[in-house]
Amino acid sequence: MSAGWRTLLLRIGDRCPEYGGSADHKEHIETCYGVLSREYEHSRDAIFEFLLQCAEQLPHKIPFFGVLIGLLNLENEDFAKDIVDTTQAKLQDALHTENRDRIRILLRFLSGLMCSKVVVPNSIIETFETLLSSAATILDEETGNPSWQPRADFYVYCILASLPWGGPELFEQVPDEFERVLVGIQSYISIRRHFDDIAFSVFETDEGHSPNKKDFIEDLWERIQILSRSGWKVKSVPKPHLSFEAQLVAGKSHRLSPISCPPPNLSPTSSEILKGQEKHEADLKYPQRLRRLHIFPTNKAENMQPVDRFVVEECILDVLLFFNGCRKECAFYLVSLPVSFRYEYLMAETIFSQLLLLPNPPFRPIYYTLVIIDLCKALPGAFPSVVVGAVHALFDRISKMDMECRTRLILWFSHHLSNFQFIWPWQEWSYVKDLPKWAPQRVFVQEVLEREIRLSYFEKIKQSIEDAAELEELLPPKAGPNFKFLSDESNEKTDGHKLSKELVGMVRGKKNTRDIILWVEEQIIPTNGAEFALDVVIQTLLDIGSKSFTHLITVLERYGQIISKLCPNEEMQLLLMDEVSAYWKNSTQMTAIAIDRMMGYRMISNLAIVKWVFSPANVEQFHVSDRPWEILRNAVSKTYNRISDLRKEIQSLKKGLQVAKEASANAIRELEEAKSVLEIVEGQPAPAERPGRLRRLQAYADKAKQEEVSMEESLEAKGALLARALEESKELLKLLFKSFVDVLTERLPTVSADGEIPNLRAGDQNVNFAARDLETATMEIDNENGADKNSEPNGQNTKDGYNVGELEQWCLCTLGYLKSFSRQYATEIWSHIAMLDEEVFIGDIHPLIRKAAFSGQRVHQRSSSPCCPEALPADYSKNGFNSGGSS
Repeated sequence: MSAGWRTLLLRIGDRCPEYGGSADHKEHIETCYGVLSREYEHSRDAIFEFLLQCAEQLPHKIPFFGVLIGLLNLENEDFAKDIVDTTQAKLQDALHTENRDRIRILLRFLSGLMCSKVVVPNSIIETFETLLSSAATILDEETGNPSWQPRADFYVYCILASLPWGGPELFEQVPDEFERVLVGIQSYISIRRHFDDIAFSVFETDEGHSPNKKDFIEDLWERIQILSRSGWKVKSVPKPHLSFEAQLVAGKSHRLSPISCPPPNLSPTSSEILKGQEKHEADLKYPQRLRRLHIFPTNKAENMQPVDRFVVEECILDVLLFFNGCRKECAFYLVSLPVSFRYEYLMAETIFSQLLLLPNPPFRPIYYTLVIIDLCKALPGAFPSVVVGAVHALFDRISKMDMECRTRLILWFSHHLSNFQFIWPWQEWSYVKDLPKWAPQRVFVQEVLEREIRLSYFEKIKQSIEDAAELEELLPPKAGPNFKFLSDESNEKTDGHKLSKELVGMVRGKKNTRDIILWVEEQIIPTNGAEFALDVVIQTLLDIGSKSFTHLITVLERYGQIISKLCPNEEMQLLLMDEVSAYWKNSTQMTAIAIDRMMGYRMISNLAIVKWVFSPANVEQFHVSDRPWEILRNAVSKTYNRISDLRKEIQSLKKGLQVAKEASANAIRELEEAKSVLEIVEGQPAPAERPGRLRRLQAYADKAKQEEVSMEESLEAKGALLARALEESKELLKLLFKSFVDVLTERLPTVSADGEIPNLRAGDQNVNFAARDLETATMEIDNENGADKNSEPNGQNTKDGYNVGELEQWCLCTLGYLKSFSRQYATEIWSHIAMLDEEVFIGDIHPLIRKAAFSGQRVHQRSSSPCCPEALPADYSKNGFNSGGSS
């Protein structure tokens, strides 16, 4: 066999050259086992480590690795025993370090080993019962902390997730004990609190809470119950152990040592705010791994059992997890999962669900973009059409899509098309030109085209839509500067043109910053005023730096002091941004980059950017352009990224300071010891060490002490910067939310006299806007995707119009972005939630504003004062819960 044993292990179960392109799993296992047996004496430790590594990082192949270990167990019981003990130790460590992925996968691995007769079934039962008992304790008000229900849910999820892999064997070998576990799970489900995270859904809902809708744990439990009723028949999990059952049954099964779960985090306070923060912390540590995105109608998706869908989703997520950064390998494993049915539609839905996962995807969006591109190349006959269908389905429902998800979809789609020569059947969407300018489908196409131009150039994108010439109207203006002081014969004599030309000469003559500032203060401001000076200087400097990003950054770095001198306060900084926006009015990208760089160089404060974005001119664009939102996102993100960076630097400095203190102490101790060593010379004690060594030791001690002092000073300086940044972020958060409250309060419809909250969607008679477009026609409804009859507009089939008025759409968009910021910066909001209640959310705040502003905290209804988060889990009891105990 030319392939090495490592390659055979990696490729086991694949249709690949190492196995002659065969899909016979039994043949693969026999071949691989034969090679491992020959290599065992020489490479026992290497095989041991690599098998464990494969099981953890290729968890969809665990059944194959389990059989290999089972076969090795027949001749080398100690090897298999070591595998079991090491896996138990890793699981125990993962539980205490809260390594979620390792806990889940090691439980699956132990189930696989049990199927291959390596682990005693009762040991698996005892492990499940330990997790169940811990989950029940967490929910108990007296002995646990219900705020940490996400941890308890995670433990139960891990048990349920391993049942498709080991449930059939447990049902067959230890039916009574297994039934006890299932009863325990049912009891847990009955006492846990149902969570309905509507604010984290990709598509908006109008009906508020949906108490009858199953959350993820309830849905998974229902799938397992269906599996149980069908006799534990799972098509999606390979069962290679059945082909070797006659051999494996002769091996010795090993007991798994008991595990222990970390004690629940007890809450010392009854404060609702602190409980809410604890719940938020628990959600961050134990997030929901998947929120299903049902893109395709059921008659187009694969026909599979509910539990098979769950298993394949888990396998896809595992491949995405472990091959992050290895896109080619990721695509290879995604298309070669060891299942007996096609799953392209499910694979697309799962990847898109991760790309659009709220509040943040597990990995950077570019990763999913690259994976989708590689899958299109790996499955050219199938996957591209699936992606096209997904885009059309999402486009049809774009009016209901969360604003954050819409932005991600725009960025992904434009990038995706840039890798396929910008080819797309635009004529199918040409009707959007006739929709109102605020219609979500029209805005989507407009923003995609704008992003495409950023990735290419204007003429190329214009050519790409030549089959849908109507869409040319949606193209942004051809990018280029709008220089106010462009010289020609008619205007060369104005003061602005003369001074601009003079400033260009000074820059070309390499005049220093001080000379130019002096010139501005003496020649322009006294005669024309500060605003005119700002107009001339900024327009001219931007024009000098207009050739490229690099030119712009060079100008800002070299002449930033001039700009800072002209903009000492927020009022002037607002005028500065007006100048930038006017100069680059044809380029959203350059506007955003210029303002972002100016903030980075401290020419503009983040507070000034917020005020500018919420100025009347920009507010009017909230629903028709991403331009103001991109600038606002950049400013808020840069603020909190700086805090994150400072915290990392302080953490690093603290570690460095500890090392420096130890080095200094060691150097001083060594010096003192050298000085204390004496010898008797002519009857008198004298230093035993040579003076040269003493001097060197003294120098080392001095240098170590100096490094320690320097590290302490750096730490103190960084601490001061962090304190300042935190104070700035607090003010930013307050201003941001106040700005949202102000503009929304002006425009939102009032609550009716009977307290009914108006529905901003089409057809709500409670919404009375003077600006409402009464002539818009109702769109047809697409029910294919399992949507509510009244919720999913299908723009592809409707070319008459968009039935939401402009002001309603403005409110929907602005509320959507408020919700997005609430989710994105939920941790920071929790830190200042009392301040927000006391200083921002005071008085009669509209309920729609409250709902959006606190959706990131999973708080849907809040009182005006004092701070009162949604009620936390009440009176959890273990009555009726049978944790099973150890058998």
